[in-house]
Amino acid sequence: MKTIITLSKAQRREIPERFRRDDNRFSETLVEHFLEEYTRKGDIVLDIFAGLGTTLFVAEDMERIPYGIEYDEQRCNYIKENLEHKENILHGDALKLFEYNIPKCDFCLTSPPYMPKDDIENPFTAYSTQGSYKQYLQDYGKIYKQVKQIMKPGTTIVVEVSNLKNHGEVTTLAWDVSKEISKVLHFEGEIVIKWENVNTETNDGIYGYGYDHSYCLVFRNK
Repeated sequence: MKTIITLSKAQRREIPERFRRDDNRFSETLVEHFLEEYTRKGDIVLDIFAGLGTTLFVAEDMERIPYGIEYDEQRCNYIKENLEHKENILHGDALKLFEYNIPKCDFCLTSPPYMPKDDIENPFTAYSTQGSYKQYLQDYGKIYKQVKQIMKPGTTIVVEVSNLKNHGEVTTLAWDVSKEISKVLHFEGEIVIKWENVNTETNDGIYGYGYDHSYCLVFRNK
């Protein structure tokens, strides 16, 4: 696989007005790219931070079987309303994956909620409780130890993530997440996603957080 790919940031699926202010979805083209590379029809695709369901909807469109976890109940309900496999989207906590009846999966693709290094709100509770960047990173280890057990041997796990520029500071989130998950899963390398969006120009970058690109960190369950 190429280590730099260019994808459109544009979204095809319309979402309800109530979600548009915090619309941080990756595009359908990203999901399609990785599902074509790592899966085939009938495979079980997991997203442990389902968000607004992009991974799950695309997986279903491509005749894969989607499974997802989403902490935010409103977002979970939105996915359930629009997914054919309604029983496969669970309102839950990625730190408690073993509590849910998730089958052995063939592929995992997700983008976790982000946290700048100086923030004190916990992304893994939808920013509803206090936390720290140190604890946030440690929680990746707890989460992906469970993911490792859920995934079939030899399967691929992809995490889409970015570094963050904020008030003149840079949080090396992509590197820090890679380091933590690498303690659990074999790191195969990163793929740079160069984003294109002809309709939007902002000072915050095409992708956001001060960047025009993000990274897909590729791990294997060895």
